[in-house]
Amino acid sequence: MTLALAGAVELLERSLAYTGSALALVTPDRLGDPTPCAEWDLAELLHHMDDALDAFTEAAAGEVSLVPTDGVPRLESIRTKACALLGWWVAHPPDDVRVGDLALPAGLLVGAAALEITTHGWDVHQAIGTRRPLPEELAEQLLGVAALTVGDDDRPHRFAAPRPVPVGATASRRLLAHLGRG
Repeated sequence: MTLALAGAVELLERSLAYTGSALALVTPDRLGDPTPCAEWDLAELLHHMDDALDAFTEAAAGEVSLVPTDGVPRLESIRTKACALLGWWVAHPPDDVRVGDLALPAGLLVGAAALEITTHGWDVHQAIGTRRPLPEELAEQLLGVAALTVGDDDRPHRFAAPRPVPVGATASRRLLAHLGRG
């Protein structure tokens, strides 16, 4: 599966809208709440999201630094970076992105960003109790991205083991199960 950049950017836009609906409901008193990621509370998840948006925004310029940055995540920072991320990919898309010595097709990287953002949007919805499901069409498209980007080497460090799903499960349920959630 190859992911065309235009389709990936549209996928990113929908992932940001879904996740934005979760972030709009976060209040300071919820930051200590648990998330589906057992080792993170909501504040730690937001910090991870803030850092990931930095990396995906760097990617829009054609290269990702492998040196992490430190900072305190703020909801406003995440919202601002999300808007900037989408804007960069619409206005200045590179053909590929250098991550260390590796060159990745831009469409795949943007698809991975959409997968990351959507997954953590679902995590935030779970943490704050809204339990809003993933939109089915978005989940269906992200299944292909997940198959390309999340494998056995990512477990158990980045993702938990995949969970079983019943025959006929929705795309949302299959995606979350592939990512060790659900």
